[in-house]
Amino acid sequence: MKAEIKWTEEVKRVAAKIRLRGFQYVMENNGGYLSQICSSAEMLAYLYIRGMNLGPSTAPMIPEPFKGVPGEGRPYVSGADYNGPKGPELDRFIFSPAHYALPLYVALIEAGRMSPEGLAEFNQDGSTVELISAEHSPGAEVTSGSLAQALSVAGGIALARRLKGDSGTTWVMMSDGEFQEGQTWEAVQALANYKLDNIKVIVDVNEQQCDGPMESVMAIGSLEDKLNAFGAYAVDVDGHDIEAFDRLAQTDTGGKPLFILARTNPTQGVELMETKRPTLHYLRFSSQEEKDGFQKAYDAMAKEV
Repeated sequence: MKAEIKWTEEVKRVAAKIRLRGFQYVMENNGGYLSQICSSAEMLAYLYIRGMNLGPSTAPMIPEPFKGVPGEGRPYVSGADYNGPKGPELDRFIFSPAHYALPLYVALIEAGRMSPEGLAEFNQDGSTVELISAEHSPGAEVTSGSLAQALSVAGGIALARRLKGDSGTTWVMMSDGEFQEGQTWEAVQALANYKLDNIKVIVDVNEQQCDGPMESVMAIGSLEDKLNAFGAYAVDVDGHDIEAFDRLAQTDTGGKPLFILARTNPTQGVELMETKRPTLHYLRFSSQEEKDGFQKAYDAMAKEV
């Protein structure tokens, strides 16, 4: 019982720090992807602290500049090095929603895999700490700026690992908007066909996208029903309930790929964000008065964390 309390408290602590550090960056830079930070803090904290079996980072604590496309004299650089070495018993992490890059970098910092100084390189010319993550960005193994491609890559990795007899799991983080893409459903069908129960997918179901609520752009209906109909093992859970994540991660899916549908609140912890509905995708301050209000919300959060 003591061990369980310890991990849950640590995950909650890291989630709070992710939300605070991400919020701080948004305030210092006059806007940013705050709703993604609000919604994904618990799932990223869970993955890095509890869910994934990763080795220590093999990457520099302060990310190096982008040295150019791999070629003669320019070796391939993988952001996956921040997730540790590749080993048959170790897990792999495929990060799909590239616009969640800021929450990912902050999670790496709070998990002790990247230096806080690395965040100063975020969205700077010549930096690998990109606004929209690419394969050389910290924590990212594939370029997934065109949403929905990463699940296909992860499926190939999971199949290859099973054929080699690897015991490690391939974890994938996705956003719900990716289920508006046909490639996602082809990938799910393939995962089910090959009975890849060595892949676990956690989806941020915050029901928001660039142009507003998903229902107003392209309704996708019940993800749980659709995924199960495609042969997956999909379950809806509270997206801020880390113990629910853990129960599902330990579930025997009977040869089916697992999809944890984490139904999240895109204003979690920053209730003032509710004033920005219906467009929560990217926070832009409309006035100094509005920014001052968010600054007060940040200051209050900082006192609690």
